[in-house]
Amino acid sequence: MQLGKGVEWCTHICGMLALVPTGKGLSAEALADFFEVPSAYLAKQMQLLRRAGIVESVRGKGGGYRLARGVDAITLLDIVQAIEGPSPAFRCTEIRQNGPCGLKRKDCKAPCEIASAFAEAEEVYRDALRAKTLAAINAEAAANGSPEHFIEVAQWVQRQVS
Repeated sequence: MQLGKGVEWCTHICGMLALVPTGKGLSAEALADFFEVPSAYLAKQMQLLRRAGIVESVRGKGGGYRLARGVDAITLLDIVQAIEGPSPAFRCTEIRQNGPCGLKRKDCKAPCEIASAFAEAEEVYRDALRAKTLAAINAEAAANGSPEHFIEVAQWVQRQVS
């Protein structure tokens, strides 16, 4: 399974948006510049996050994007599903019914064992993403990073929203 770049970008951005003061926002352009990613592509990703209720857009001076809910209420699964959609990664096409020895549809009484195995694995994966909040990710980043770096990032955010 491979997730698109947008998932990585948006997870980092949501982590940064946690630093945005109430009533303020960060522009998609400022976020794109900060992470050195294409602004047009990022703008599309931000719209997906907005539609999913993860971020909200603020108009006017100090406008841009901010989190729509608290970091403890946003999971990695929320971000993945906002960007990639809710569909499962594996889609069974029932090829066991194809070919010279294919099973007859009426003989396929139980779900395909391969599809079942992938569905079970994906549920474990989704449960793990569902259990990891943005708050937990930010706490881990703070514990593993240098205080100077976090101060630098917080100061950058403050300059952007002032």
